[in-house]
Amino acid sequence: MSVKKKILYLFGLCFLIASSVLAQEKQAENSTEKPLVFLLKIDAEIDPRMNRYVELGLKEATEQGADYILIEMDTYGGAVNDADDIRTRILNYPQPVLVYINKDAASAGALISIAADSIYMAPGASIGAATVVTGEGVAAPDKYQSYMRSIMRSTAEANGRDPRIAEAMVDESLEIDSISSIGQVITFSTSEAIKYGFSEAKVTSIDEIMKRNNVTDYEIVTFELGFLEKIISLVLNPFVSSILILVIIGGLYFELQTPGVGFPILASAIALLIYLVPYYIHGLASNWEILIFIIGIVLIALEVFVIPGFGVAGISGLILTIGTLILMMLNNDKLDFTFVDADDIIQAGAAVLAGVFGSVVLIFAGGAHFTQSKAFKKIALQDVQDSKQGYTSNFQTESFLGRKGFTYTVLRPSGKIVIDDNVYDAYTRGNFIEKGTEVIVIEESGTSLKVKEFIPLPTP
Repeated sequence: MSVKKKILYLFGLCFLIASSVLAQEKQAENSTEKPLVFLLKIDAEIDPRMNRYVELGLKEATEQGADYILIEMDTYGGAVNDADDIRTRILNYPQPVLVYINKDAASAGALISIAADSIYMAPGASIGAATVVTGEGVAAPDKYQSYMRSIMRSTAEANGRDPRIAEAMVDESLEIDSISSIGQVITFSTSEAIKYGFSEAKVTSIDEIMKRNNVTDYEIVTFELGFLEKIISLVLNPFVSSILILVIIGGLYFELQTPGVGFPILASAIALLIYLVPYYIHGLASNWEILIFIIGIVLIALEVFVIPGFGVAGISGLILTIGTLILMMLNNDKLDFTFVDADDIIQAGAAVLAGVFGSVVLIFAGGAHFTQSKAFKKIALQDVQDSKQGYTSNFQTESFLGRKGFTYTVLRPSGKIVIDDNVYDAYTRGNFIEKGTEVIVIEESGTSLKVKEFIPLPTP
């Protein structure tokens, strides 16, 4: 072997040894990292906001490489569909999910709890009473009870818990020997839950839970919503929503009063976007609700720009627009209000109507002051081309007042007419006139003629 080859061989051997040493050091360093415990708090009603909180929390836990998910539970329940979403995510999560019931896990909270790998309960805590109730607090129809029984049963089976007991937490007609009698749904205390396999142990702290899982030296991270998510949650407040509605309607009105200014319509569009996005993200505003809202706006626009007066289109547009603004604030299922609390309906209606009423007050009380303000005069044209100063909008070289002709097209309310074999633009006072109808010119303005249907006086 030549000297050159020996030197290359030695360099290669040294490189392999150095790489091996670095890999061992990195492995040793990684082995000393503390297990990461990611803490989520379900301590409010189970609704679209809580649903999204858990979704974002599990996503963040995955990105941070959490070793354990710990859910601190204290809730009386909430919407079944949102609870179902949460329990599905927990069942499918690859890392161990532990639940610490420090007070109550009722109804939807019980469903979420039994989806976890392990359940721990504080002294005096309870789990159960999962009967589905309506917004008025009475038992929901059997189709909802049947669905809840089904997912409670399947969730318990998935985690090795007694499915009959889980089902009896929903159905009072089920009797479980020595556990429950007919007419009562099961609600377990801490000791009862441990006895019947619905809790691993009674604990008083998170540290005790981790020790029971043989984890003594760990890092815990409590999930908090980011700044943007907190802003989104703030927008869901009915008071804030009513202010946004005020800006939406007020902006539209001022833009129609002063076309071309741009600022009012921009403010209205931004307010509409801020209103819709949070409700859509949280699953409150459905696609069909947004579609109906847009249809309502289109009908109002048709009433203003195409169909003068205030008729069916305008009234229908207002009903659709205001109605969908209310629906977006409610957790209804395609107009099914079974699980919507009556107070929520009243609160949503009051918020929307307050926004509408506030915009009306703003329009009538503040409109005149706004158009005369210095800020408005800076962005709006104030000069008027008055006829007294020699300005005119009439471009006709001869007068057509009192002259008769026939409609060349249907006037809806604008269109074309024929006078002495010449075609002119024309419009009515708001009514429709069919093609071929005799009309008479009653006013001249710019390049258009204002006409009405000519009705000859009866001969004596």
